[in-house]
Amino acid sequence: MDAVDSYIPIPTRQTDLPFLLAVEDVFSITGRGTVATGRVERGTVKVGETVDLVGLRETRSYTVTGVEMFQKILDEALAGDNVGLLLRGIQKADIQRGMVLAKPGSITPHTKFEAIVYVLKKEEGGRHSPFFAGYRPQFYMRTTDVTGKVTKIMNDKDEESKNRMVVHI
Repeated sequence: MDAVDSYIPIPTRQTDLPFLLAVEDVFSITGRGTVATGRVERGTVKVGETVDLVGLRETRSYTVTGVEMFQKILDEALAGDNVGLLLRGIQKADIQRGMVLAKPGSITPHTKFEAIVYVLKKEEGGRHSPFFAGYRPQFYMRTTDVTGKVTKIMNDKDEESKNRMVVHI
């Protein structure tokens, strides 16, 4: 194992960035409250801090009343940790996989974006036929998947706008 450890560097944790956790699962613990689980992508969160719940509905704020990792109670969670966060004032029905918990005001949800895409050719295991505006592809982002709608395909001659499209989700 020492040879592997010397060859593969230890990843750096992005603890200096604003907190972000993509919700993977949600549990209701009788007498305690609602727990959201996931991996802290960046930043840190401590017991007593307020976090924003973003996605699918209007953004709302909640207080973290507990942090647990592998059945150990912690005071804080760091980037890279797989944790459960006990949240005050939220019901299990109000949170679901695909939503994110973030430092208040640090992220904004979007339902329209412009993307540069590479569509796999038939020989690469991709599409057998072309698609046009109105096509409804599936997008996988963090812990959720949503159906989008391609509203515009920009295939101009210049390289900057080639392979770009506008998508609504």
